[in-house]
Amino acid sequence: MAAALPPLHAAGDEVRALWVRRTSLESEDAIRRMVTSASTAGFNTLFVQAEGDAMAAAQGFDPIGETILQAHAAGMRVHAWVDVARVTAPGELPFARTHVVYQHPEWLMVPRTIAAELLAIDTHSPDYLGRLARWTRANTDRADGLYISPLQPDAAAHVAEAVRDLVRRYAVDGVYLDHVQYPALEFDYGAKSMAAFRDFLRGQLSLDERQRLDAMEAIDPFAYPNELPEQWRLFRQSQLTALIARLRTTVKAVRPAAIVSAAVTSDPSIAERDHLQDWRTWVDNNFLDALSPIVAGNDAAKIAAQVSEIAAFAAGRPVWVPITNPLAALARVANRVP
Repeated sequence: MAAALPPLHAAGDEVRALWVRRTSLESEDAIRRMVTSASTAGFNTLFVQAEGDAMAAAQGFDPIGETILQAHAAGMRVHAWVDVARVTAPGELPFARTHVVYQHPEWLMVPRTIAAELLAIDTHSPDYLGRLARWTRANTDRADGLYISPLQPDAAAHVAEAVRDLVRRYAVDGVYLDHVQYPALEFDYGAKSMAAFRDFLRGQLSLDERQRLDAMEAIDPFAYPNELPEQWRLFRQSQLTALIARLRTTVKAVRPAAIVSAAVTSDPSIAERDHLQDWRTWVDNNFLDALSPIVAGNDAAKIAAQVSEIAAFAAGRPVWVPITNPLAALARVANRVP
């Protein structure tokens, strides 16, 4: 058994993390080479893309468990890297028929552009998923894959149960939540998501207003979001925040010391406006232990200012900036991000 590691990522620690995709975990030898290479290069943390049972069953061994065993033996920490809302990349659909896109296509977020045509198709018809997948492949500038909706209780429960299973089975040092967002403001116009909004809102409306909207909905299925756009926006945003809170509680109930972090759009106003990702509220309510903002650009001064602003919002929490160019690295050092 590996020796106990020092306390997890204290505020002054430098986290030198490597994002490890599942393609690097194909065998014990591949994992050994990856861990050795990462350790030699000076990394002290691995963010490992997690797929759980399906991945282990397909490959005949437990890649996540093996990675944790080898990384801990090398003195490195392991965080499970979990895609929360995004369930596929924009390319081909998954091979396994047990995948959520086949089992529960009704959970998938629908863009407003094709929502009307999809309402006329049974969600479990191959045509439904096919049209949604084709639209996504043709519009990668508007969506980077297929997403499931946090508005639907069964979908949110599915995500929480997957995270619960992950932290129960593996001695992870943290959980890194990726794609906790809407791909764009125009998403989640599927029938069940709009019904969730209607059911939530009807109790807050006067009888006259309910009757008016119900009469409109009989003609136009988009009546509720169309007539109440601000409430529709806030409902989607609040449900995403509720999911973050639920995932934190799920992780901490099993592994209280595990660090819960999330990838966020670096500008909080843009994050909220374009992706319904209200990460300032997440921080204010202690739903996250660390932030991982996506910082881009080629202007060192602007990057430094942006990182400094994020660190101020983080209120003492660690800020882990993915390094995509040397300027971002310099900005991180210059601002002494915790």
